[in-house]
Amino acid sequence: MGMAEMGREIGRDRRRVEDRRLITGAGRYPDDLAPRDTLHVAFVRSPFAHATIRALGVDRARRAPGVVAVYVAPDFATPGPIAVAAPSRPGAIRESLQTAPGEPGFRGRAQPTLTGDTVRFVGEPVAMVVAESAGTAVDAGALVEIDWDPLPAVADLIDAAEPGAPSVHAELIGNVAFTTRAGTADAEVDRLIASARHVVRRRLRVNRLAGVPIQPLTVAAWPDRESEALTISCTTQSPWRIRAAVAKALDLPETAVRALAPDVGGGFGTRGAVAVEYLAVAAAAHRLHRPVRWVATRSEDLLASRAARDVVADAEIASDDEGRILALRARVLLALGAYAEVPGPGRRILQCTNGPYDIPGVAVELKGVFTHTTPTGAYRGAGRPEASYFHERMIDALAQELGLDPLEIRRRNFISPDRFPYQTALGPLYDSGNYAPALEKVAAAIDYAGIRQRQAAGANGRRAIGVGFASYVEPTANGYESGYVRVEQSARVTCFSGSHPQGQGHATTFGQIVADRLGIPFVWVTVRQGDTAAGPPGTGTGGSKSTTLGGGALVQAADRVHEKARQIAAHLLEAAVADVQLREGKFVVVGAPGREVAWTRVAAAAYGSGLPPGMEPGLEATAFFHMADQPWSFGTCGVQVLVDLDSGEVAVERLVSVDDCGTIVNPLLLLGQSHGGLVQGIGAALAEWSQFSAEGQPLSGTLMDYAMPRAGGLPWFDVSYTSTPSPWNPLGTKGHGESGTIAAPPAVVNAVLDALRPYGVRAIDPPLTPERVWQALRLARGA
Repeated sequence: MGMAEMGREIGRDRRRVEDRRLITGAGRYPDDLAPRDTLHVAFVRSPFAHATIRALGVDRARRAPGVVAVYVAPDFATPGPIAVAAPSRPGAIRESLQTAPGEPGFRGRAQPTLTGDTVRFVGEPVAMVVAESAGTAVDAGALVEIDWDPLPAVADLIDAAEPGAPSVHAELIGNVAFTTRAGTADAEVDRLIASARHVVRRRLRVNRLAGVPIQPLTVAAWPDRESEALTISCTTQSPWRIRAAVAKALDLPETAVRALAPDVGGGFGTRGAVAVEYLAVAAAAHRLHRPVRWVATRSEDLLASRAARDVVADAEIASDDEGRILALRARVLLALGAYAEVPGPGRRILQCTNGPYDIPGVAVELKGVFTHTTPTGAYRGAGRPEASYFHERMIDALAQELGLDPLEIRRRNFISPDRFPYQTALGPLYDSGNYAPALEKVAAAIDYAGIRQRQAAGANGRRAIGVGFASYVEPTANGYESGYVRVEQSARVTCFSGSHPQGQGHATTFGQIVADRLGIPFVWVTVRQGDTAAGPPGTGTGGSKSTTLGGGALVQAADRVHEKARQIAAHLLEAAVADVQLREGKFVVVGAPGREVAWTRVAAAAYGSGLPPGMEPGLEATAFFHMADQPWSFGTCGVQVLVDLDSGEVAVERLVSVDDCGTIVNPLLLLGQSHGGLVQGIGAALAEWSQFSAEGQPLSGTLMDYAMPRAGGLPWFDVSYTSTPSPWNPLGTKGHGESGTIAAPPAVVNAVLDALRPYGVRAIDPPLTPERVWQALRLARGA
């Protein structure tokens, strides 16, 4: 069944069908679903990064007017650790942690729902107050009496990895939760480096970030009034994961828990975890047999939500005189925060450090380190931005060492298109790629030659112009997803996806995919998501997988529906099934003009008379789609900056991005994904930084202290695409949602270093705030 017979939706710009509902206040967010008589929750949190609780008194709080209950740690003992980021397929954790010889396996520690003896980060919840109003709950929380015994703390990743550092978990020896490696044997990497004519070494650091979705952490839970069943609605990227976690925590069958999340105000990976607050609220609703809800304040959200990044690499790169890379090695420290049930984004760092380059020897050693800070997790990119930052900074450093143009060194080392599928030294198999066209398009669009001429002319006074590039690869669509398609008697279509949106536009994209496969008008398709009681189990959204996996599952389900419909149409037309095709919304007999039947008649026949003998009624199908390997997106980002040499202020004047994510379903929505990722990437490079004091006290706990990118500080983005379809899924798609956060940070940093190189600045890590740039200039001058 070729595309010509299917429809004309793939590749078509469509505005999001969700937008009218969302911008007119008709959205249905978790807090909107709570019943009117809902109780409210306030959490009592630790003011210390590390302390033991000598005594905990809650009697005054329990006696306060309007208080229904006060819970502490013993009230919420769970049957076992709750995985906050369950692997997307069996064995994923095991494969991601092939530990180095002689090193311990993964020594993970689950965060308790409430802490009863020792707190390990500022903001860790120790008690929960349930009251008739939110204000009453907060006031009663202030009545909880706690006798603290502060202990030494360590917040810095490098310090925490040192022997003798304060222990985050006293039962462990040291703070290293795991050590793992991937790639070429160290002896071979040593040999390649020893044989190289040029070797460059750098210590690189990626700043800790907060996701800051527009909607803070929110949860509401309410019991069924006639059974033990419970419904929970929360800000999540995976209702199915929420259902499994709540069922396990409350010792209920999964069939007794319904998870709902019709609309969620942003996620970016931070809503992939199961927050302990969600489990606490669910437990309270179950015990009290009353509805209970909690909505975090913005400051509370910054304390409680999973942070991200905070990674250090000691890297070395080696080449011959022509700039052909022989070896790349990185020894990486990854901050886990105070708790970790899974290795976080470590697997992606291991997979992606090779980048788009043909390198004979690549090795990565990765250590996950506990610190006295908020636990870390996924945030848009989840390991990919860290790896991209490492290899792109090292590529530029090597070019500088060789006196080679940064574009030319990339050209000489890109994997050739005829090498795909390409097996990297780190393990992944790249499905398809053609990297040079994206680089050349970026160089032309940004006027690279013109920028070099302006630099040579030196006509910018006390402002230095710089240009930088970053080429990247991005593994996408790991795991599986479910899809369900039903053609109603009217020929209208209802479909359900196990994927789950937080603003990506799934209802539009999935509607286009199904309309395209069934050859029906787009407006005939209704897409439903976010309800574990309404469709087959899925995995949710994350890792740029929704269009490829969610769309792939809907393609399979729609194709099965189409095939049954062809059989019904053939029976109605008294023709052989092989002679019937779907064209422009009608089933026609090939070679017999006028012999046709409309979708509406076929759909009606599926539920009434007119079925072939022995065929059961109905016209629906369910599919679960999984790929043996992941498709790899790629692209190049180019940035032009102006740096004020007196103040250190960096202005991004131009940004050009050329990306390749295979087949494009909706170019308009893809452009929106590009813009969002690039904004967050610029924010990570120039402003955002989740900081702690040496003792673990948050220094950026409000949006007065945590700087976010603003429209006034952003250029107009020049974004375009190439298309190298993936051979590994029926749509030929690859994920794209994280590309901006992967490519923009190293491109910005490389551009700033390019501007400052004449002034002696050789290295600087993000965020490139005016103060940090000014300090780097001052240090280079020897001031």
